[in-house]
Amino acid sequence: MDVKIQKDWKFLLKNEFDQLYFEKLVSTVKDGKALGMEIYPPGKLIFNAFELTPPDEVKAVILGQDPYHNPGEAMGLCFSVPKGVRIPPSLVNIFKELKMDLGIDPPGHGDLTNWAQNGVLLLNSILTVTRNQPGSHKDFGWQQFTDAVIRKISDYKNHVVFMLWGNYAKGKVPLIDANKHLIITAAHPSPLARGGFFGHKPFSAANKFLESKGVARIDWSFEN
Repeated sequence: MDVKIQKDWKFLLKNEFDQLYFEKLVSTVKDGKALGMEIYPPGKLIFNAFELTPPDEVKAVILGQDPYHNPGEAMGLCFSVPKGVRIPPSLVNIFKELKMDLGIDPPGHGDLTNWAQNGVLLLNSILTVTRNQPGSHKDFGWQQFTDAVIRKISDYKNHVVFMLWGNYAKGKVPLIDANKHLIITAAHPSPLARGGFFGHKPFSAANKFLESKGVARIDWSFEN
């Protein structure tokens, strides 16, 4: 099957693309669009995280669950929204933690493309969603695919930082070799966590780990 995805990822994940589950997954998404469903993100952005962060450049992985389900929000990067779109509450809290941790002021937007271009794979576990129906594609097969992505990164790479926020993301810990990588867990940044996310300083911890392994630190700043 021909999947439009960054060439190095395409090579690394070839076995997944050749499996029946993935063929069914793609067909299900295409069939939904043919029936007039509004599916986010737009087709060209479904694999945006992979396009912006090739496997050789991955220094950290931040894991989300599924894309934003309101019009104009999802852009193929977990927690990220395009410039001009209201910054979601969870991302507001991520920016607050960044400010407390590294002193970096939040940008006037919620676009995390700069992080993706600096080695942070912003991966949702489920890569598509139907408008106004959160979790609507959880049974399509995406999680089998993205679990394989996490395993591939764990096996293929050394010294990657995995940031797993909330119980759903923490459930991916068994996919990661903790002897090679740093796993940072915390409460979800959602306001529903009642502040449990704050104070774990993941950004400085990530850079400290990377530098200790001879890997260049991540630039967590933004371009406005």
